[in-house]
Amino acid sequence: MNGDFIIQNAPALLLAVPMLAAFATPLIGRLGSLARNIWVIAAMTLTSAIGLLLAYDVFTAGTVLYTFGALDPASALPLDSGGIPVRIIFTVDAMSAFMVIIAAISGFAVMLYMMASEAKGSGKDGFYALFLLLIVGILGMVCTGDIFNFFVFLEINSLAGAALVAYRVDKGVAVEAGLKYAVISTIGGLFVLFAIALLYGQYGALNMAVIASSMQYTGLDKIALVLFLSALAMKSGAVPMHFWTPDAYSMAPGSITALLVVASQASLYGVFRVVFTLYNVALDYAAVGWIIIILGVLSMFVGVTMALVQKDVKRLMAYHAVSQTGYMLLGVGVGLAVLGQQTAFDTFGFVAMEGGIFHILNHAMYKGLLFLTAGAIFYRTGTRSLNKLGGLGHSMKWTMIFFIIGALAIAGIPPFNGFASKLLIYESVFLFNPVLSIIAMVVSILTLASFVKVFHAIFMGPKQPQYSDVQEAPLPMLVGMAILAVITIAFGIAPGLVVDSIVAPAATALADQGGYIASVLGGL
Repeated sequence: MNGDFIIQNAPALLLAVPMLAAFATPLIGRLGSLARNIWVIAAMTLTSAIGLLLAYDVFTAGTVLYTFGALDPASALPLDSGGIPVRIIFTVDAMSAFMVIIAAISGFAVMLYMMASEAKGSGKDGFYALFLLLIVGILGMVCTGDIFNFFVFLEINSLAGAALVAYRVDKGVAVEAGLKYAVISTIGGLFVLFAIALLYGQYGALNMAVIASSMQYTGLDKIALVLFLSALAMKSGAVPMHFWTPDAYSMAPGSITALLVVASQASLYGVFRVVFTLYNVALDYAAVGWIIIILGVLSMFVGVTMALVQKDVKRLMAYHAVSQTGYMLLGVGVGLAVLGQQTAFDTFGFVAMEGGIFHILNHAMYKGLLFLTAGAIFYRTGTRSLNKLGGLGHSMKWTMIFFIIGALAIAGIPPFNGFASKLLIYESVFLFNPVLSIIAMVVSILTLASFVKVFHAIFMGPKQPQYSDVQEAPLPMLVGMAILAVITIAFGIAPGLVVDSIVAPAATALADQGGYIASVLGGL
């Protein structure tokens, strides 16, 4: 494949490579574990490279349209269809490209990590195949411009995620967590499918841009909106629909938990895409904005308070993931509420959106890093209980350093990336409602207190006799953690560059419904 072919077909290749690799992995596995590992590494490396190349193309040249089954996007508009696209169309704007970057980086780091973390396990052919399918689901959700295909990729995401959560069985406990994740995902998927049916029944279209251009905000449209928000907020782990998160995150292998964070963020992307792209100008901005804000505040507060009392390190981190999702909802919710009254993109509402969107990226990096450190600790000690751990800083120094970086980032301590995005949220939300900003800052203080406790319990004190032979995590695991740690530090040192180059364009693309519609209907 030459460079031009890859660039022209990047949206298709972004899914084709991991999907074909997933189905071929069991066959390659018959040649031996080395061949299979090389195959998976090559597939994920190529997928990440294509994703970053596609994102670069979007941020430099604008929205990329890709029509499956047609050489020219214009052929997706037959004359007798009234100008309605009838083929599957991928619409990769700056917000989609932003999410692709997250998936590409996280997927690559996790893939390196699990080459060592899963080396002792059995059934690795199926495990790696499911990992690649989870990548397919995530990338498909954030790239498609078709709501039914969004549902299809949501289901791929859910099925692969549930299987990976349950994969190691763990005396049936992991299977229970996987079953709970599958049931919740099935209910959410049915909600999304019913909402799609309501929209299709009214507008006779599945393309997001076409529906957005015709949106009347009828009673059925409002029901569809409630169904979308309920299902996707549940899938993203927002309170009060977060109850699956602690079990699924704590029982999945550390490498998979880091990727499940990104999978949840793909559903959060769905919330924002529905609100801003499908509905936007038809919405009651204040009402919907405040609904998202309330979900965010509840997620922040409930998540952090539940984390404080946990004794299982991964369960504690799972509740913190719920809490951090609240910051993203708060920032974007304030942006929605304010942008309904302010049309300029230089308002504090737009800054709040930038903070919320920036926090999606930062959270994927530092929370992924924290889950990988927890996985390394379990890999060497066989326990996640804070009451049984202690003194590991003597023998797992690099893991300890990576944990410190992730902990300081999630607590919003400079110069790490969590501080950069939280500062944008604090400042902009304070102008909207000072109480909300104060709550967000208090949650960060409680987060810091929680991770100080965890750090002391795991790494400080004398070395426990039962862990006298514990060694540092294997090199591939350290490399995977190092990738996320370096990005966590780099994005905190140069946040302005990140905001200007990818965050602001993503926020602009999300808020500009007219631009999205024009890029599709005007380019077809």
